[in-house]
Amino acid sequence: MDNLPLHRSILAVDMERSTSPLRTNPIKGDLRRLVYEMLGAAMAHAGVGPDRRDPLEDRGDGVLALIHPADDVPKSRLLSRLVPELGRLLLEYDLALPPEQWPSRGLRLRAVVHAGEVHRDAYGCFGEAVDTACRLLDAPQLKKCLRDAAGPLALVVSEEIYQGVVKHGYEGIPCGAYRQAVRVQVAGRRRLGWVHVPGEAVEVDEPRPAATVTPLRRVGAGHPAA
Repeated sequence: MDNLPLHRSILAVDMERSTSPLRTNPIKGDLRRLVYEMLGAAMAHAGVGPDRRDPLEDRGDGVLALIHPADDVPKSRLLSRLVPELGRLLLEYDLALPPEQWPSRGLRLRAVVHAGEVHRDAYGCFGEAVDTACRLLDAPQLKKCLRDAAGPLALVVSEEIYQGVVKHGYEGIPCGAYRQAVRVQVAGRRRLGWVHVPGEAVEVDEPRPAATVTPLRRVGAGHPAA
């Protein structure tokens, strides 16, 4: 085989309401620039520099990042540092918008974290692992989770990421805040996804002291997802 697969952590984001009639082409251009800037800043915050990833792949209203396996950038850091920072940047932007601009310029993202073997050719990346990540990202259940959320970010992780990373409760990863909510079919196989909405209260099975959670201002709710 000439094109042997390479292992990558897969991170992709997609913009909610990207096809809204209120989003003119210039507004779409502004929001695309912001997504790239925020994602780049969040990756830098997690230690994912250009030397730790393949070139970003444009998805029109989203971005796909393939991150190299490296001891200094474990998968846990994507969840403990990158995702929270991306959520913080989105919230900071949305809260600074005048209310009348929310429908056209409010920025809310769906995100997915997966990992697997990836092929690449002259046209870009491909393979079942990429298909799985994209199916999870586009799942109607995830779109509904973001539509119903107060915050601007909804994350889904694959079964591989949940079982290998999330459920072990590593520092900075609130395993109790992930719930199994997504089911998709890829290559004739059912794939499961666990959803986390940063900023939402965590449900626990056993009583424990209540944490103080600052409510997030609802941004963009009530509009149909793209």
